Parts: sequence; C-alpha cells; structure tokens
Amino acid sequence: MCTSIIEVTSAEGMAKRGDAWFPLSHAVVAYDHARHANLGDVITLDFINMALEPGARAGVELTLETAKKLRAALDRAIAAADFEEAEVRGKGAPVIAKAA
Repeated sequence: MCTSIIEVTSAEGMAKRGDAWFPLSHAVVAYDHARHANLGDVITLDFINMALEPGARAGVELTLETAKKLRAALDRAIAAADFEEAEVRGKGAPVIAKAA
C-alpha cells in the first residue's frame, strides 16, 4: 500500500552519516511501507541537505507505535526546554491555564 503521506519542513541542525556530520536543510516525515526495516508500514524520518549530494541524509524507519512514543518524548522535552529557556532569560515560566 502506498499512502502518499509526506510532510516536509525546513530544518536547522546537524546530522551524522558514517563518521561525518553535515548541516541540515530539511526534514521529511512520511508514512509508507518500510524499505529497510523488516516491518510493514512505518513512519520514516529523513534528515537531509538538498544542497549536498543525495547521500547527505540520515534516515530512520519506525513503527507507528514507536513514532507515537517519540512524539510524546519530544513534547515533554520541548516543554521542559521552553520552561528552562524562560527561567534562563528571566521571563519566568510560561503560565498554563488549568481547566476548571
């Protein structure tokens, strides 16, 4: 099954391929059948630099369940980083409204 589910976003950072690091330009998230993992359909993450040769990519194939766990872990880490950044900059922690 080809799902044609693809999301592309610009990206800043670095990725490692072999022993070499390269700067990122884009991140691609897709849902399709696995190309390398011995799994069915997977979430693929590709970190690429479009200005470099086609091999300038770091790719991952994850089960949907693993991708959901990764998303939750990213959400927790980002929330903690936002809190830390607010404290470091002296702005105080962001106020989160609580449901009544």
